Amino acid sequence: MSIEEVAAERPAWYDSIYSSGWQPVDDTAEVRAPASGALIGRVGVGSTSTVAQAASKAAAVQKSWAATPYEDRARVFRKAASLLEERMNAYADWIVRESGSGIGKAMFELSVAIRLLYEASAMPSQSPGMMLPSSAPGRMSFCRRQPLGVVGVISPFNFPFYLSLRAVAPALAIGNTVVLKPDPRTTISGGMLIASLFDDAGLPNDALHVVPGGAEVGEAICIDPHVAMIQFTGSTKTGRAIGKLAGEHLKKVSLELGGKNSLIVLDDADLDLAASNAAWAAYLHQGQICMTSGRILVQQSIIAELTERIAAKARNLGAAQGDHAFGPLINQQQVEHADDIVKRSVAAGAKMLVGGSPNGLVFPPTVLTGVTADMAAFQEEIFGPVAVLTPFLDDDEAARLANDTEYGLSAGIISRSVGRAMALGEKLNVGLLHINDQTVADDVLNPFGGRGKSGNGTSIGGPANWDEFSQWQWVTIQDTAPAYPF
Repeated sequence: MSIEEVAAERPAWYDSIYSSGWQPVDDTAEVRAPASGALIGRVGVGSTSTVAQAASKAAAVQKSWAATPYEDRARVFRKAASLLEERMNAYADWIVRESGSGIGKAMFELSVAIRLLYEASAMPSQSPGMMLPSSAPGRMSFCRRQPLGVVGVISPFNFPFYLSLRAVAPALAIGNTVVLKPDPRTTISGGMLIASLFDDAGLPNDALHVVPGGAEVGEAICIDPHVAMIQFTGSTKTGRAIGKLAGEHLKKVSLELGGKNSLIVLDDADLDLAASNAAWAAYLHQGQICMTSGRILVQQSIIAELTERIAAKARNLGAAQGDHAFGPLINQQQVEHADDIVKRSVAAGAKMLVGGSPNGLVFPPTVLTGVTADMAAFQEEIFGPVAVLTPFLDDDEAARLANDTEYGLSAGIISRSVGRAMALGEKLNVGLLHINDQTVADDVLNPFGGRGKSGNGTSIGGPANWDEFSQWQWVTIQDTAPAYPF
């Protein structure tokens, strides 16, 4: 079913929020395609009172949802995965139209989401704890993980469906209930489609609430007394504010933030493979990914040759048509942000080989060379399609340049010598390290988290989901109470 056909039928989420089912509200917002400006839908907008009602309802049903037999909970996620497989084309159309994504990226995002749902379906039947040795004879001692209660999820625009679901699904699977605020720029893809999926999969009423809105809705989630945890994925600036606010209210906080990631190309690398990795990591989804290679560090002896290969790929991408055409950035503010960094870096001495002249929201694939550590393009997260090339002399200098940032998310190293690359990788302050691969990767099963300004030391995904969305309880059992000397 196409977007036009879906819109003609006025889906349940039109002019609505998802709280105790679909609820029409008076306050609404238009959803427009960044590529064309065309109106593609209209969604409800929540308020602080909406959040309070949603969180209260979520808290009221959380115990019963957690007590639901594990097979019944698992069945919801298997059904959701099956429905998503059936709806991939329609959902991909929404992601493309609403976020400016390419169709390949949208289909990949949904394929990963399907895997995530199947993984979530396995969590209810996993062991929640372990037996412990006991210091007292005849006493049983064990610990178990219990749901936190209500989890607030605030998600970003760049991979809207997956990065919302990445927190929503495991939180629900463990027995929490969820209040989700999707990014206002991708409310449909990051919220309404997920609500529709779980609604049709049989998730009990009020276990999930989707409340769109701006900063005031996010703030209300962070301070609501019924919400036990905040999981936020987005910019470091907003993450700082959320962490401060949630911390003041003694909530558990998981922050997945920005990055200034380095792809390091050593002098023994296959240059064609290195160029392919560099272009993918710099230009995928127009560079609007936290794991984007914001720096391409290249050994001095090969940088000229590799630069030409990357520039050729940038020119080809910029000239592509049809499904392979280079898409828009999410809004004008992001275009101006990327353009400002490029211009300041060129003024400081960098050379722009390709691109650099935005047309509306389309920012062409850009290549900057001669970038030094004191330039804006080296230090600041661009979140746009700019390949930033900086030379280094030896492996020690590569590590120093890669670590010259307050961020610490992802790094990639390209080399024919795995041992050499591993030795270099040991020196890098990152949460994700890829030997002979670029910086953009997520396999669902892996703990995903960064250091420094890239996060607060937490991880999400795979085995880390139990750590994030539950808390330990220690239990002891004995036949009779002991006599103490008081």
